[in-house]
Amino acid sequence: MGPIMAEADPTRLKGRVRDRIDTGPRFSESDAIRLNRMFRGRDALEMLRSVLDDDLVGELATVSSFGAESAVLLHLVSRVDPSLPVLFLETGKHFPETLAYRDTLADRLGLTGLRNLTPDVVTLAAKDETGLRWSYDPDGCCEIRKVIPLAGALAGFDATITGRKAFQSSTRANLPRFEVDNSDAQGRLKINPLIDWSGDDIRAYFEEHDLPRHPLVSEGYPSIGCAPCTSKVAPGEDPRSGRWKGWEKTECGIHTPTDDDDLPPGYEPAF
Repeated sequence: MGPIMAEADPTRLKGRVRDRIDTGPRFSESDAIRLNRMFRGRDALEMLRSVLDDDLVGELATVSSFGAESAVLLHLVSRVDPSLPVLFLETGKHFPETLAYRDTLADRLGLTGLRNLTPDVVTLAAKDETGLRWSYDPDGCCEIRKVIPLAGALAGFDATITGRKAFQSSTRANLPRFEVDNSDAQGRLKINPLIDWSGDDIRAYFEEHDLPRHPLVSEGYPSIGCAPCTSKVAPGEDPRSGRWKGWEKTECGIHTPTDDDDLPPGYEPAF
């Protein structure tokens, strides 16, 4: 059972105080459904304010790649709570431009909760001594440099905010705003405030708030991850088609595709 207790009364969605050991998941699929219904038709900023001000989801962090469109979500977060933890996976394989952009945005937006998550040095020495695992086992590389460090950092959080958007790829086309992360037994909530934003919405927000662009966007990189596994994208191609080009891989592993058949009735398919 998660902290959600009633659908119609937001005051009862606040985290409960436990007086016993609770090993069950923090949130259930029904909790996500209720939150999706509660915030249907409300804009992203209003939703974030309600989630944070009313403490609807417990301990919350945002996970950011400081990529091509990250400034939009980070700016929204900064308008509500600039001290919110921002988790950045410092894989050791990023473009130098990404690291500089991270520092620029954090300073510009006053993000005081930035946390850089790095791979375990012992694991790297044992499993990627040459630093070339990405070239023959990209899944294993992501596991070492992203999945494991993030899993450890998320241990103290009940929910995370992501910047995923439906237009980015076919695998994200039907994401809901709220979904349960089933990658482990913790049952954390994933919140996707920008899921229904279009590319035009993103561009307009950048212009309205005079946000700096990632320097690689103008060079043909609409989606930016680690340098070895990110390629330029031709006009008209899927924006994420430049990620892990030549591999049957579309995600790094921190977001796990879900089969529609596994979802309960009334729940939007989760990426």
